[in-house]
This record gives sequence, C-alpha cells and structure tokens, in this order.
Amino acid sequence: MPDFSQRSGKKELMDEANIPYEEFHDCLIGLERINHLTLAYRPTLQWLRPWMESSERLFVLDAASGGGDMLRQIARKWPTRVEEVGCSMVGVDLNPWSKKSAESRPSSSAGSYETANVLEFEPDQPVDIVISSLFTHHLTDTQIVDFMRWMQRRARKGWFINDLHRNPLPYYFIKGATALFSRNRLIRHDAAVSVARAFTKADWQRLIAEAGLDDRVRVQWFFPFRLCVSCVKESPIR
Repeated sequence: MPDFSQRSGKKELMDEANIPYEEFHDCLIGLERINHLTLAYRPTLQWLRPWMESSERLFVLDAASGGGDMLRQIARKWPTRVEEVGCSMVGVDLNPWSKKSAESRPSSSAGSYETANVLEFEPDQPVDIVISSLFTHHLTDTQIVDFMRWMQRRARKGWFINDLHRNPLPYYFIKGATALFSRNRLIRHDAAVSVARAFTKADWQRLIAEAGLDDRVRVQWFFPFRLCVSCVKESPIR
C-alpha cells in the first residue's frame, strides 16, 4: 500500500523518452476521456471566466499542454472570444509528441503549440495568464518551487495550477477503473501513480512558503479530488 503521508517518488511511464508516438497519442486521447468524466476542466474554466468574459486582449500560455485538450476546451467554451475578440493561446510542452498529437486534432481555433522547456520559452508577446493541468505532479518539490516563481514573474495578470489531490479514495478508484476499462499500458500504470505523486493542501502551503509567494496565492479543493493553486495579480477589466 502506498504511503499517502508523502508524495511518491515512483516514475510515470509517460515521462520516459522512448515511448512510440502512436502509444503516446493514444494515451493522451484516453486521458482526455478521463478528464471529461472526472470534471477535470471545470476548475480552470471557472477561474478563467472573468478574463474570458472581459473585453481586454489576452495571451494565455498553457504549460505542459499535452495533447492540447485544455486549450480546446477554452475555445469551445468561448469560441467568439478566442476567434474574434483578442485572445491568443499557446501550448508549450517538452515532449515533441505532444505538439504532433495536439496538431492532429480538430483544433484550428485553439491556439498554437510549441516544443520547449516552458521555463526557457520566449513568446513574441507578454504573457498575461499561465495555466497548467496535471503537470506539477510530474515535478520534484524543488522544480515546483521554481515553476511557481517563474509564473509569478512571467504572468502579468495571474496563474492557475490544476492538479490532483493525494488521497486513498481516488488512488484505488482510478487504479481499478483503468485496469478494467483501458488497454493503454501508460494509462493503466500512470493513472494511480499520478495520484500517489500528487498533493495535499499542506504540501501546497509548504511549497508556496518555500517559493516566497504572498497571500494572493490560494489553494482550493474541487470535486472530485482536485487541488488547485492560483494567483490573481491583476483583476480583469469589465
């Protein structure tokens, strides 16, 4: 039984360098289905709403964008805003298969995709908002502190982390569900490992303190078993 009192150091297969594209792409499609079923997009969309319903121009950067599913959700939620009213988006991911997978999907209005270390990525315009989903549990604590400091420096208006809550209930549920319903070995192995590598509220409070961030940073729990961290630096213009 995993020790849920601390983050697991077990590696995810998805992070290995030698995964064939077809298997990786199939994994991303499967994860998108899981995200729909577990209401995983809702916290990010809810947090973004005030900016997406404002009239100001926005540049949104999705860190570790995977198959681009979050940007597609934003484009489907606010199609006019993305296509016509000055909101541009870019997804950045270190794995080149992510860009290929994202660009293979019907996502013409959902931004562009780049292969890069997001901490070293230099876009051609200032970044207003940084979002990430299911990224931070892949990182060490030290890397998470660096990532939050980078977002605090780079994002002019705010940033949002959407990730998992480390808890036995989601661990055993997803472990059983993926064993029964998924044929992809990456999902069958990594889904439960992701929960074991994830966070409690105390973990986030400690990491926020280590990063030296101020009281604008909030930690919120969302049903079912999402822990999200956010910072609003500049309120949207109505």
